[in-house]
Amino acid sequence: MSVAKELRETVINGLADAAEAKAQAGLEQGLAPLELVNGSLVAAMNEVARLWREGEYFLPDVIMSAEAFKAAMAVLEPKLSASESQPLGKVIIGVVEGDMHDLGKNIVVALLRANGFEVVDLGVDIPVATFIEQVRQNRPQILGLGAYMSTTMLAMGEVVEQLRKQGLRDEVKVMVGGVPVNQDFADEIGADAWGADALDAVAKAKALLGVK
Repeated sequence: MSVAKELRETVINGLADAAEAKAQAGLEQGLAPLELVNGSLVAAMNEVARLWREGEYFLPDVIMSAEAFKAAMAVLEPKLSASESQPLGKVIIGVVEGDMHDLGKNIVVALLRANGFEVVDLGVDIPVATFIEQVRQNRPQILGLGAYMSTTMLAMGEVVEQLRKQGLRDEVKVMVGGVPVNQDFADEIGADAWGADALDAVAKAKALLGVK
C-alpha cells in the first residue's frame, strides 16, 4: 500500500500518531503536500462523514478521526505554499458565551478545513463582543456560531443584532448550529444558514459562497 493510501487509512481509523508519521513519510518520499491533503486527508474525512451519516461511525469515532486529521495537517500545512493552496473562503467559528461544549464544533472545524476553508477557531464560551471584534479584524466570509444548550442559543441572536448595529451584517454570512438549534430559530434571528450536522454545515458553507 502506498504512503498516501496508508495516510488515508490512519485518519479513517483515528490513529493520530500514525497519521502524523505517514504525513511526514509522504513528504520525505517527495509527494506534494497538496496531493496528500486532497488525496488522503480530505478523502479520509469525507469517508468518515459518510460512515457517520450511515450510522457505521459514532461520535467518538469521528472525534478520533478529526484528531488524526489535525495531527497530519500540522505536518503538511506549513509546506503548502500560497500558490498551491487557495482557500475557498475564511470562516470564523466559536461556541457562544456560557456554553463549554465543543465536540460538535470541533468536528465542523475539521470538516471545513478538510474541504479547503481557512478556519479561525475561537473556541468556546465566546462573548458577543469578541465575535464582533473578530469579524471586524479578520473580515471572514462566514461567521459560524455554535450553541448546545437552549439557555445559551439566545446569544446567537445577540451576535446577529450587534452585527447589524455596527454596520457589519452585510459583510459576513452567519451560519448557526448545535443541538437545540433548527431552521425556524435560524430564520427567527436572521441567520443565513443552519447546519443540521457537520456534513450539512460544510455543504451550507459552500452554498453560501457559491462554490461546489
